[in-house]
Amino acid sequence: MSIRIGILGYGNLGRGVECAIKQNSDMELSCVFTRRDPSLVTILTDGVNIYNTNDILKHKEEIDVLIICGGSATDLPAMTPKYAKDFNVIDSFDTHANIPQHFANVDAAASEGKHVAIISVGWDPGMFSLNRAYANAILPDGKDYTFWGKGVSQGHSDAIRRIDGVLDARQYTIPVEAAVEAVRSGSNPELSTREKHTRECFVVVEEGADKARIEKEIVTMPNYFSDYDTTVHFISQEELDRDHKGIPHGGMVIRSGVSGWSKETKHVIEYKLTLESNPEFTSSVLIAYARAAYRMSKEENYGCKTVFDIAPAYLLNMTGDEMRAHLL
Repeated sequence: MSIRIGILGYGNLGRGVECAIKQNSDMELSCVFTRRDPSLVTILTDGVNIYNTNDILKHKEEIDVLIICGGSATDLPAMTPKYAKDFNVIDSFDTHANIPQHFANVDAAASEGKHVAIISVGWDPGMFSLNRAYANAILPDGKDYTFWGKGVSQGHSDAIRRIDGVLDARQYTIPVEAAVEAVRSGSNPELSTREKHTRECFVVVEEGADKARIEKEIVTMPNYFSDYDTTVHFISQEELDRDHKGIPHGGMVIRSGVSGWSKETKHVIEYKLTLESNPEFTSSVLIAYARAAYRMSKEENYGCKTVFDIAPAYLLNMTGDEMRAHLL
C-alpha cells in the first residue's frame, strides 16, 4: 500500500514535493490544497484533484501525511499547529530562533489529536542539524561553523515579499571566503554573524513605492537581515525573471576539534551541499521524513518531532536487510 501524500500549498516547494513523490515507489499524491481558485491551478500529476484549503477537512481520510508548503514568516507558525490536530504533518519551518516555541505549539496540537508532526525538515534546519549533532558527539572539544550559499533563500525571499509595496524578490546569502578558509585551517576563529556572511537582495516594487522605507524594513528585519551586511538592489520584474529565475543554494557545516591526551591532534569534519534547486532538494528531504511520520503514526508515537528524534531506518524505502547489505 502506498503512503498517500497531501500537499498544502502549490508554489515552488509544493511542485518540488510533487516531483519527489514520483521518485518514491512507496508513495502517491492523493490531493493538493491551495488558497487560490483551484480551477486556476495546474499540476503535473494526472488524475489528482485540487481543492481549496477551506475544504481540507473533508478529505482527511484520503491523506496519510500532509506536507505543509508555506513560508516560515507567517504561514507555518499558524498552519502547522492548526493542521497537526487532524493530520500527520511535515513542515520546513526555518526561523532558527523561533523553533523552540514552534515545537511547543505543534507538540500540543499533535499530541491532542494523536498525530505525528515533524517540523523544521529540510537541509538547514534538517540535514545540517544532523551533521552538527553527529560532529558534536564525535568531537566534543571543538567548535561548530555553518556557512550558507551562495544561493537563494526561499524563506528570506518570502519575508521580503511580505513587505508592503514589494511585488517580487530574491535574496542571496553569500559566505565570506576568508572566514571559510580560517575555519578550514583548524584555527577555531571567533567569528561574528556579520563576519561569516553577507546578504544581497534583488527587489521589484510597485510603481511609486517608497524604496527608502522598503530598504530600511529589509535591512532592519530581525532574524533575517539585521545581523548582516545587507545590500538591496531595486530592479524591474523583467530583470528579475531574466537574471534570477533559478533557485540554487547550498553551504557547509564544519566542526573543528581536537583529540589526544594533551589535545594535540586537530580534526576538521565538513559536510557540504551544492544544490541546483533549493526547493526540489528541500522537497526530497520532506518526502523522506513523510515516510518516517507515516511509520511512527502506525506505532502511535505521537507528538511533535524534529530530525533529531528520527532513526535513519525510518527514512529509507528499504528493509533492514537491504540497508545492512548495501549501506552499512
